[in-house]
Amino acid sequence: MTTAVMTERHVPVLLNEVVQALAVRPGGLYVDCTVGGGGHAEAILEASAMDGQHLGIDADPEALAAAADRLRGYLGRVTLVEANFRDVAVVCRQRGFAPVDGILLDLGMSSMQLEEAARGFSFQREGPLDMRFSPQGVLTASDIVNGYREDQLADLLWRFGEERHSRRIARAIVAARPLYTTTQLARVVEQAVGRGVRGVTHPATRTFQALRIAVNEELVSLATALSQAHGLLDSGARLAVVSYHSLEDRIVKDFIRRESSDCLCPPGVPLCVCGHVASLKPTGRGAVKPSPAEVAANPRARSARLRVAQRLPPGPASARAKGPAGD
Repeated sequence: MTTAVMTERHVPVLLNEVVQALAVRPGGLYVDCTVGGGGHAEAILEASAMDGQHLGIDADPEALAAAADRLRGYLGRVTLVEANFRDVAVVCRQRGFAPVDGILLDLGMSSMQLEEAARGFSFQREGPLDMRFSPQGVLTASDIVNGYREDQLADLLWRFGEERHSRRIARAIVAARPLYTTTQLARVVEQAVGRGVRGVTHPATRTFQALRIAVNEELVSLATALSQAHGLLDSGARLAVVSYHSLEDRIVKDFIRRESSDCLCPPGVPLCVCGHVASLKPTGRGAVKPSPAEVAANPRARSARLRVAQRLPPGPASARAKGPAGD
């Protein structure tokens, strides 16, 4: 995609909610692990006044180019780095961003990536079966579609796409090989499971999600990034994560729950022996969802879920008696 197309103003999801969740303050240090087109970054820079600093990370060089164009008015306050968010700790320490006042992970796809047919992310546009966020990636969707065994494909579609027709789709893909384009693959999936009810999600949606997750190792990278981000937070700092499907949201929810617990011992152990001390505190009740007005204006926001946690001051580990329910 050309820079002209990439710099079209995309609409960041849950924009005001993210800025509020991070409790952005003047002079703060903030990290956007998936800066994309720079929409959230721009709002954070505005809220952090004249001396706030922002570090934006993205594996996609075209996204970084779009962010650089959008944020050109904040010269001296923005640092953009091409890297995978699973390396956020290394990037932050190399750039002097540690500890920080807030970290954002806005997961999933950007509209810019979906709209560029050559990237191969969308079943609605004819393009190669690529799906890599970074051109440095080795594995492509074509490698999986045309190279995996039927049972491997079925397992991948079930695990990463939660696709209940995974076996039927895998069998159809193997029978139709070789497949070269996104629209070819979408037709194979549609023929395997049917078009479904008009207006309902396209039958290839979960297949494309599963392939994209596998190509980019998204779930493993997310778990790694959460752990590293946690270690970068200053006392009182916020971690905000926007996820777009249940697999991501489950990982984020479980991570926050674990790090918000004073004990991780099994329920049958009467006295805590693990020494784990809560280091995060969830803010608010559960996940924040986009308003009906936002979904109406930006339908891609409909599945977004924002979870936020705050870093607690460090405290000594101590054993404690556990209640009857293991609380």
